[in-house]
Amino acid sequence: MSRVVINLVPRVRANRTESLDWSGAASARRLLMPARETEAIILKTFPLGEADRLVSFLGRSSGRVRGVASGARRLKNRYGSTLEVLSHVQLWYVEKETRDLVRIQQAELLESFHKAQSDYGLSTGLAVISEVSELVLPEHEVSEPMFRLILMAVREIERTGDWALPLSYFAFWTVRLGGWLPRFDRCAGCDSPFGAQPAFYGVQQSGLFCGKCRRPGMQVLHHEARVLAERFTSERLDRIAPDPAMQGSAKELREASLAWIEFHIERRLPTRELLETA
Repeated sequence: MSRVVINLVPRVRANRTESLDWSGAASARRLLMPARETEAIILKTFPLGEADRLVSFLGRSSGRVRGVASGARRLKNRYGSTLEVLSHVQLWYVEKETRDLVRIQQAELLESFHKAQSDYGLSTGLAVISEVSELVLPEHEVSEPMFRLILMAVREIERTGDWALPLSYFAFWTVRLGGWLPRFDRCAGCDSPFGAQPAFYGVQQSGLFCGKCRRPGMQVLHHEARVLAERFTSERLDRIAPDPAMQGSAKELREASLAWIEFHIERRLPTRELLETA
């Protein structure tokens, strides 16, 4: 659960005291407002008014929350690079029962992914992770597994300079954590085992089908891709060495997983189109 901090001033480092430039009776009342603290991942930001930003973040102890970062769009602001998409931060915010949006008071950068964020090709992979996370995570519902999954995938994109395998892993595990993963060993239509034969999936169905039950327009998921899925279930992403031989299987598994995500959230993922241009 979120920790309650009544007085924020002692927690602020000396070189950041200018970020809390408050004075007078009104400022004193703000300081007395209970503030919550959480480790967080920035999911998305949107312009709000002339100087503010609307920030969607996944808090480790708060779940997905939306808040306002006042003055974040000004050239000189106290947030700096802490609000970049998928940055790993420590956030302090105030929440009122009568308001849907929280007020972000302070953000401290814990981990930057500057290489991935500043490279167009890598940023397309980050964009998919950001969009999927924003759409599948309910508001205010704590999800430690998804928090760790996002952080692991982004770290690997930053470390390896490639989004292909991390994004496949992320998409597969998102489907699994959502409870949407179909059986990989038997046909959803006739219940016959696939064995080493290819399976097929479609955008309007959530299962895998054999060659006899496949319908027009379905895509293939070969045996090698299903074997890779088994590796994903038992191995951490950062312990799977990238191998050119698995690129095709990783792509098949990624496309199938993203299709199942779209099926269950009942909408298209615009960021999927960006992957083709990267």
